[in-house]
Amino acid sequence: MQMKKTNNGGMDLYLKRIFALMFGAVGLTAVASFLTMATPLWTVLFTANGLSGLYYVLLFGGLALSIWAQVRVFSMKPSSAAWLLALYAVLIGITMTPLLLVAITNNPLTILAAFIIAAVMFACMALFGYKTVKNLSFLGTFLFIGMIGLILVGIASFIWPVILGGTFGTIVCLIGVLVFALFTAYDMQNLKHAYAALGDDRQKNQLAVLGALHLYISFVAMFQYVLSLLNRD
Repeated sequence: MQMKKTNNGGMDLYLKRIFALMFGAVGLTAVASFLTMATPLWTVLFTANGLSGLYYVLLFGGLALSIWAQVRVFSMKPSSAAWLLALYAVLIGITMTPLLLVAITNNPLTILAAFIIAAVMFACMALFGYKTVKNLSFLGTFLFIGMIGLILVGIASFIWPVILGGTFGTIVCLIGVLVFALFTAYDMQNLKHAYAALGDDRQKNQLAVLGALHLYISFVAMFQYVLSLLNRD
């Protein structure tokens, strides 16, 4: 009985670390977005013809950083991995600026509405993933394919902006919300099972940073897709 209590206590600390890191990253993203819009930095991200080259460097640099961090996380110190998460969160905050500026121009309240909707969906799906006894591993392949598809559509939209217009753009946003909502449940279940499988505290701390990164990506993606839906013409 004492061992069970200790294990539960360890799981609680593990989850608290994950969510502390994740919400800290969300906070950094919010601050980075605000500072980008409140200072001349945003003028560097835009040109007369649209987004600047620097914007694309930051955007794809952030994507590359997130992939590299996931591959290398177990060979880093947990503190180093946490700093990478912080850097990634700042890059996301900067590159999210165009979407936020559109929302501010159309209706600033949509930002708050999108945050609340994304937060409620995230909480519900995270709780479901943690509590359900159904094995969600079958979702892995489908979610990965869906995420790759969304990334490819996003890249294509930079070349042909019209691709995300009309009904197709709405469908893409709805699929994006669904994919990352399911990713939240899928990742939560994996994090729960992984904790029980790992015996080394260092690895658990490294996994906590990786879990925070995954959940952060899902939350921010849901927020962005919901915000896009609320600001569609």
